[in-house]
Amino acid sequence: MSTEFTSLEKRLAHRIRAEREKRGWSLADLAARSGVSRAMISKIEREESSPTAALLGRLSAAFGITLSQLLARIEDGGGRLNRHAEQERWTDPATGFQRRALTPAIPGGAPLELVWGDLPAGAEVAYPAAAYGMIDDQQILVVEGRLCFRQGEASYDLAPGDCLRLGPPEDCVFVNPGTAPCRYVIAILRRDR
Repeated sequence: MSTEFTSLEKRLAHRIRAEREKRGWSLADLAARSGVSRAMISKIEREESSPTAALLGRLSAAFGITLSQLLARIEDGGGRLNRHAEQERWTDPATGFQRRALTPAIPGGAPLELVWGDLPAGAEVAYPAAAYGMIDDQQILVVEGRLCFRQGEASYDLAPGDCLRLGPPEDCVFVNPGTAPCRYVIAILRRDR
């Protein structure tokens, strides 16, 4: 199967391999820590498969970093201004979910990050609790559309202007129950390294 990878996806494949190798882990080690199959990790690293948002959440959790940190490590930047046209965009191949880094990228990542989410109508993206273990505070502000956010047993229906502060880390699911895209901003405050 031949897939045309974007520059961002290629950098992501290389970053996943670099994060694994930096820790001295084999593919089997990362598979055991993340719950992602060794074959899938290998396909991602060889640029044969583009990872989904849920899969990236599991890999980043295994590395002990947030999904935003993983993606920030591959994003171009370096200035104080991150213009809309230059903001890196990543699209989940399974759902069409698009993530856009609003915060200007700095080496090592910023303690506060703003991320734009664009979730297509009817789409659903799940993340494990471990993906949030290194976050002090996270809030979701819905800009347009509807978002049903489930965290553990709690469920929240959010409309434009609604802002939700997440609780302690639990498995969570972002669901767009509407017929139009849902657009939201996530503010993430990371723990000191």
